[in-house]
Amino acid sequence: MRQTRWIYTGTRRMPETVLVYMGFVRHKLLFLLFCVVVLVVSILISATIGALDISISEVFKYIFTIERDGMGRVVWDVRMVRIVAAVLVGASLAVSGTVMQCILRNPLASPYTLGLSSAAAFGASFAILFLQADTGNASRLIVSNPYIVTVSAFCFSMVATLTILLLVKVTDISAESMVLAGIAMSAIFSAGITLMQYMADSVQLSNMVTWSFGDLGRASWRWNYYVLLVLIPVTAFFLYNRWEYNALDAGEDASRGLGINPESVRIAGMVLSSVLCSIVVSFFGIIAFIGLLGPHISRMLIGGDHRYLIPASMLLGSVILVISDTVSKTLLSPVVLPVGILTSMLGGPLFIFLLIRGARR
Repeated sequence: MRQTRWIYTGTRRMPETVLVYMGFVRHKLLFLLFCVVVLVVSILISATIGALDISISEVFKYIFTIERDGMGRVVWDVRMVRIVAAVLVGASLAVSGTVMQCILRNPLASPYTLGLSSAAAFGASFAILFLQADTGNASRLIVSNPYIVTVSAFCFSMVATLTILLLVKVTDISAESMVLAGIAMSAIFSAGITLMQYMADSVQLSNMVTWSFGDLGRASWRWNYYVLLVLIPVTAFFLYNRWEYNALDAGEDASRGLGINPESVRIAGMVLSSVLCSIVVSFFGIIAFIGLLGPHISRMLIGGDHRYLIPASMLLGSVILVISDTVSKTLLSPVVLPVGILTSMLGGPLFIFLLIRGARR
C-alpha cells in the first residue's frame, strides 16, 4: 500500500495530494481571473471603435459617470448596448453548450448542432411570410405585436426542444442519440426554410435572409434586460447542480450509485438550456458555434470540473463574442459585418477538429 508523502510548507505539514489539488484549484482561479481581465480590456477597446473616435479615458468617464448626453449618448446607446448584448449572448450560448455537452455526453452538442437555431430561423421566416410581420399586418389577421418575429422564432425553437425530449421519452434513445435527433430536426426545418424562401417575394426573402444573420446591431437595452432576466436564474440553477453534472461525466451507473437520477437532471438541464438559447436566438438571430468554442477551450485549459468550467465557459464565450463583434465592425469598415458570419468561420474549423480528435480515440 502506497504511503502518503508529507511536505513541509513553512510551519505546516501537508499531504502531497492536498498540495497538488490546491495547485490545480489555484490554476483554475487564475484562469478565471485572466478571463475577467481580458473581457474588461476587450469591452473598453470595443467601446472606442466606431465612426467617431473616442479615447479610452473618455470611455471610462462616460461609463462611470453614466453621462448620456452628447458623446456619452454614443457610448451608451450605440456602443455599450451592443457590447452588453455580446457579453450576455456569449455567456448564454456558452453555458447552454456546456450543460448540453455534459447531459448528452457528446462533445458536439450545442444549441446550433441540436437544431434549435434552425427551428428559430424557421419560426422567423414563418412570421415574415405568413403573418407578414415585416409590414405589420397579415392577409388573414392583424398583427399588432411588434415582436411577432421574435415570438414566432422562440415558439418554434421550443417546439424543436420538446420534440427531441418526446423522442427520448417515447423511444428511450440514448443521450448520445439526442444529437442525431437534433441534426434530423435541423434538416427538416432547413428544408422548410428553403421552401418558404422559394415562396417569398423579394422583400420577404430579404427580411428572412437578414434575420438569419446573427447580428448584435439589433440590440436594445430592453432586449438585454430580458436576456439577463433569464440568464441569472438559469445559471444559478446550473451552478447549484454542478456536482450532479460532475457525476454524470463519470457515467450513468456511477451517478445512480451516488443517488442522482440522470433522467431528471438531463431533462431539467435540456429544457433550461433550450429556453435560454431560444430567447437569445429569437432576439439576435443565429450566432453559431459559441456553444462549442467557449466550453471546449475552457475544458482543454482547466479540465471538466463544472464548478469552474461553467463560469469559465461563460467568460470565454463573452470574450469571443465581444472580440468577434469588434472585428466585424472594423474588418470592412464602414460596413459592419453580421457577427454570426465570423463565429461560423471560427467554429467550423473547430467542429472539424473535434470530429478528427474523436475519430482518433
